[in-house]
Amino acid sequence: MTGTLALVGAGEFLPPMESVDRELLARADGARVVVLPTASAPDGAGVPEKWARMGTEHFTRLGARVDALLALTRDDCARADFVSAVQDAHLIYFSGGKPDYLHATLVGTPLWDAVRGVLDRGGVVAGCSAGAMVMGAHVPKFTRRLGIPSVEKWQRGFALVPDAIIVPHYNEFPEVMLKLFTGDTPRGSFIIGIDADTALVGSDGTWQVLGAGRVTVRGAEKVERYKAGERVGLLGG
Repeated sequence: MTGTLALVGAGEFLPPMESVDRELLARADGARVVVLPTASAPDGAGVPEKWARMGTEHFTRLGARVDALLALTRDDCARADFVSAVQDAHLIYFSGGKPDYLHATLVGTPLWDAVRGVLDRGGVVAGCSAGAMVMGAHVPKFTRRLGIPSVEKWQRGFALVPDAIIVPHYNEFPEVMLKLFTGDTPRGSFIIGIDADTALVGSDGTWQVLGAGRVTVRGAEKVERYKAGERVGLLGG
């Protein structure tokens, strides 16, 4: 990975993330942005359109040229016009929704190949919430126990952060609930917890926290916490 990967805990396209997104645009070395609300397709009609509109308005305010692509199915992810738009972009941004749906829709498609191409040529790929989760090695398929979301099983992610399980919204639930939320994690994995309005940004093997909150790295034997501006050592990665 020669480009920049940004993992966002929550808060895409909202004012608290403006400083982070300005930094991402600076790293992208160009102002063409593609917003992909793919993960929100299961949330119902109108939801992807809402994220597309918010993303367009947000990055336009920051001076970018924005395409919001409603690539909501695997057929959409094979469309030549969508693939071409991604290939021409400097920054790709995945908004939130359902991580298992996002991975299943993208994996093995020309659109995902084009996203990887953006990274390979030094561009920026950002994912918020579900968009961040799929960049790890393991993606949860959720169920609900006693009204609380929990992991039914683990599936493969894109493993752009090897061995990692990425947990967004990390400051929005009690940390003691983490075991209930995740269940038994895959052997050899470790957890990256990312607070809302916070990004973990990696480039050329160096990771740094940007934004208002913290990043928590939980390995088998230790927990490390990092705040804005600090560099992050990723266990297992």
